[in-house]
Amino acid sequence: MISKIKRIIIVMLMVGVLGIVGGRFYFYQSIKPVDVQSNRETMVIIPKGASTGNIASILKEKNLIQSSYTFRLLSKWSEADGQMKAGTYLLKENMSADEIIKILSNGETAKTITKITIPEGFEFKQIVDRLEARGLIDRNKFIEMANYGDFDYPFLKEIPKGENRLEGFLFPDTYEIGKEETEREIIIKMLDRFNHVFKDEYYKRAKELNMNINEVVTLASIIEREAKLDEERTIVSSVFHNRLKKKIRLRSCATVQYVLGERKPHLTNKDTSIDSPYNTYKHDGLPPKPIASPGEASIKAALYPKDTNYLYFVVSKNGAHHFSQTYEEHLNAAKNAN
Repeated sequence: MISKIKRIIIVMLMVGVLGIVGGRFYFYQSIKPVDVQSNRETMVIIPKGASTGNIASILKEKNLIQSSYTFRLLSKWSEADGQMKAGTYLLKENMSADEIIKILSNGETAKTITKITIPEGFEFKQIVDRLEARGLIDRNKFIEMANYGDFDYPFLKEIPKGENRLEGFLFPDTYEIGKEETEREIIIKMLDRFNHVFKDEYYKRAKELNMNINEVVTLASIIEREAKLDEERTIVSSVFHNRLKKKIRLRSCATVQYVLGERKPHLTNKDTSIDSPYNTYKHDGLPPKPIASPGEASIKAALYPKDTNYLYFVVSKNGAHHFSQTYEEHLNAAKNAN
């Protein structure tokens, strides 16, 4: 009887020990960063009078902590309960719960947040112009970092360092940028966004098309500049894919405009004869690099073109395109468009 009681006590003790160990393991796991690899920043507003529970709920909703419960526990144990200050903060997913508590307790708010939009189809130089005009960057530092900085992203592995290296890869979107952010941090924020948009499915599809990522983004950038209507993107893409397959020059006005540095409504023979690897009137295939920053719709169109036999298109006065299969048909459409 006694030995049976002893066994019960031993089992209960073991269960208790395992419970404690398991509880501690869960606690320490749940206060780790949500994503140790992510450098993405999220703006968080802590209102005046917010309790620790309210703050935990806000952080959980923003995907900045793993558990509201353990965040509250950690706040009590670190004597930060009731000490976290109201304000606007920039927090990252690679921050631990302990780091976030310290930032909130010290009131390390984002000094100044600037909201800035980079439109789809912007060239690298236009992005630089806009960031500089808002006082967010030192122009020379930004360009130097973009061209020669070290960035560990799969889509940049085949892109050598040099002039206009990140053309097409600074994703067009609306960003919240703090005045204290460095040129490198701003670039990483934009590359992170591209990395998020260019999902695994797109890498797989690029391989199916026998294209590398640079070629996909280059084609997407041309589609971005050529297609005025969303519903036409996949058709414009089909024209370029068909021409590439048949080894017909793309003859894209957008590529010539990129060389000229201006968006002329009508190109002259002199313009289309300009000597540049980006001039698709003179050179076969795609340009060496993208000519602008494409949005996701254009990236998707480049990867999933509509199945057509079109080889030509001409834009009409209302911005829509007329698509043709033969050159004769194209010439007639061009006459009617003018």
